[in-house]
Formats: sequence, structure tokens, C-alpha cells
Amino acid sequence: MATEYGQGYGHGLGLHEHGLPEHGGGRRHRLPAGLRAPFEARSWREFGYVLLSLPISIMLFVYAITMVSLGAGLLVTFLGIPVLAAGLVGCRGFGALERVRARALLDLEVADPEPLRMRRRGFMAWMGAVLKSGTSWRALLYAVLHFPWAVFSFVVALNVWVYGWALLTYPLWFWVFPMWAGQDGLQIYGDETHSFYLDNPFEITVTALVGLLFTLATPWIVRALTTVDRLLVHGLLGPSKLATRVVELESDRGVVVDTAAADLRRIERDLHDGAQARLVALAMDLGLAKEKLAEDPQAAARMVDEAHGEVKTALQELRDLARGIHPAVLTDRGLDAALSAVASRCTVPVEVQVDLTERPVPAIEGIAYFTVSELLQNISKHSRATWAAVDVWRVENRLMLQVVDNGIGGAATSGGSGLSGLTERLDAVDGVLVVDSPVGGPTRVTAELPWRTV
Repeated sequence: MATEYGQGYGHGLGLHEHGLPEHGGGRRHRLPAGLRAPFEARSWREFGYVLLSLPISIMLFVYAITMVSLGAGLLVTFLGIPVLAAGLVGCRGFGALERVRARALLDLEVADPEPLRMRRRGFMAWMGAVLKSGTSWRALLYAVLHFPWAVFSFVVALNVWVYGWALLTYPLWFWVFPMWAGQDGLQIYGDETHSFYLDNPFEITVTALVGLLFTLATPWIVRALTTVDRLLVHGLLGPSKLATRVVELESDRGVVVDTAAADLRRIERDLHDGAQARLVALAMDLGLAKEKLAEDPQAAARMVDEAHGEVKTALQELRDLARGIHPAVLTDRGLDAALSAVASRCTVPVEVQVDLTERPVPAIEGIAYFTVSELLQNISKHSRATWAAVDVWRVENRLMLQVVDNGIGGAATSGGSGLSGLTERLDAVDGVLVVDSPVGGPTRVTAELPWRTV
């Protein structure tokens, strides 16, 4: 069952041949991030997003409030329902535009929400689907909540950006004021008897330094403001948690079905190529021995003796096949004994520690057994280790498994390796597989499964 799961060792580390990370991770900048931020395209895109949010949110807020108020006012007649439905549909359309804007300016990928579900066709069914859809009401809530936040973020972002650059470039403005405006500089305070201007080198330098601080801080302030926008778009305009969970369960169901089909094909292949072939050969040998029994008893005895050896081999193959489906020791004695039996067949010494006061349900217990079994087979075939350890324990409502070896490392779940298949199997039951395997070792694989008792 684990013959294909050992291909992750030494592959999928995400490194080029010269040791640099992929996807541009090895690019180095001469300036630190704090100095680069005011000139980066990302900062300008985020600032543009904040500036556009105000006019867009005004239109969206006015539309939403108008349509909802009109629809609520007309509910005493039948016209209120279609008006309210039209208002919700418009909010959904604005939500689609907001997802596009967030994707273009904030690099925020938000999946489209679940579509309308109509059991039958017709205008009435469409209105019912719109009014019952949680996506419609979340889009309306976004239209209402985003307006005050857009006003606040617009005012803050624009002021810190403008004042930062204005103060930073004040040495140029100081040249402008005396030359073209006839003033001694920027006036900070003034009344009938007193006035204060920024007109000496020290004051000009301090003003420019304050502007520099504002300019350097502005991108991070804007980024903090857009973080709230990200949360609003992701939480209100994306798919609901229930819809996301349904998609995950459908995907997990597909993995479970494919895995079960692959296991059935493997069992059929092992039976056909192994025990079945031996039993056919055994039947032929016994038939020949029966024919020779009268003519040559000694040759018949030799053939029966060979057939007896074939029977033993076939029985062993059937035991191995049954152990691969679900070992009897696991059913009878639990994980401790079953994992100890698996460890005894590993090519390196394995320490097994199982700290469980009760047994989980058979399904989880079986997955835990086969996970450790496949990881130990990886160690036997690929790790070049001289020592390994298996630990099993429970943390609240999770079953924890950890397999450690002192081999060459380099195991990874990427690149279509066997560990990626194991990850998919665990994910199908809300499990998690984490691989920590630097080149040179050691390798530490931690699996986490939901705990369910009988």
C-alpha cells in the first residue's frame, strides 16, 4: 500500500540548482523595506484603492439605502418585494466589481460566492432566491458598513500623504515663499502683535525631517487601512463559510472515492498476480501428482511436497494482503501492538511510544496505522537512516502522530510525491500532515487526525 509513497525524499524542496529559492524569493534589495515603501508600486496601488473607495462607496451607499428604503416603504403593496429584490441584486453586482477592484489593486483573491439556487424557473422563484440568499444580504451589509470606513480611510490617507510630502519638500517651498509670495516662510502662528515663521536653517531642517517621517510612515498607515478593506471584502463579498466547507467536503469526497478505487484495483492486482496465480499452479501440480501417484509414487510425493511449499507461500501472501487491508492485531489489540508489529518489520531500529488511555473509532485508528506504516516504509526505502521513532498521543480532540528519523532528509509533500498523496488522504478526514525535513536531516513528520471515540 505504501510502495508509491517514498518518492518525496530529496525532491520538491523548491530550490534551483544554485540553491536560490524559486518564485523570485532570492531577489535582494539594496534599500530596506521602510525606505522603499513610498516608491513601491504596491503602496501607490493601495493609495489609489483608498482614493477610489470614497466615490464608489458613496454611490453604493446611496443606492443601497435608497432601494432598501423604497422597497420597505412599498411592502404594503406587492411592489415592495421586487424593488427590494432589485436592490439586493444591484448590491451583488457592486460586490462583484469590488472583488475585481480588490484583486487588481490589493492583490486580494476572493472567490465568487455561491450562485442563486432556484428550484424552479420564473420571476417569483428568482425573487425568492434573491431574498433567501445570504450573499445578497452580506453585499447589502457591505454597502452600508463600507461607507463610513471609506470616509475615514480617505481622510486619513490623503492628509498624511499630502502633509508628508509637503513638509518633506519644504526647503523648496521656503524658496518659493520669500521669492514669489513676499513672506518670510511658512507662517505657523500670527496675530496683531506676534507672528512665527519657519525661516531659519534649523527650523527648515526639522520640518523636512518631520515630513520624511510622515512620508516613510504613510505607506504603512495606508496598508493598515486597507487591511480592514481586505477583511470586509473577504468576509462579506466572498463565499460563506458553509459554502466553502461544502466545496471542501465535495473535494474530500472525491479524494476518498479515488483512494478507495485505487485500493480496490491494488487488491485485485495483488490477488490476480500473487495468490490466485499460485493457487492455479498449485491445482495443476496436484493434478499432475494425482496422475503420477500410481505410476511413480516417489515423483508424486516430491510434487506434493512442492505443492505444500506453494500453499505456505500463498497463505503468507494472503496474510500480507489481509494485513494491508486491515490487520487483525489492530482490531484485537489496538494501535500500540499494531504499530509495534509494523516497527519490527522496518529495516532500522524503531522506538514506539503510544500514550492513549482509550481507543479512537476504527476508521481513525486505521488511518493512523496506515499513515505510520507508509512513513516507516519510506524510511526503510529512501531515508538511509540508522534510527527512527514513532510517538502517538492525544491532545484534546486531536490524535497526534509523529515519525522521526536521522536520515538524509529532503522529504517534501510537493511535486506529486508519495507524501502529497498521504497529505490528500489525511485532508479527506480533516487531518493535517506537516513535514520538516531539511537536506541532511533529520526528518520529522507530524500527522494530526480528529479524535472520535466509539
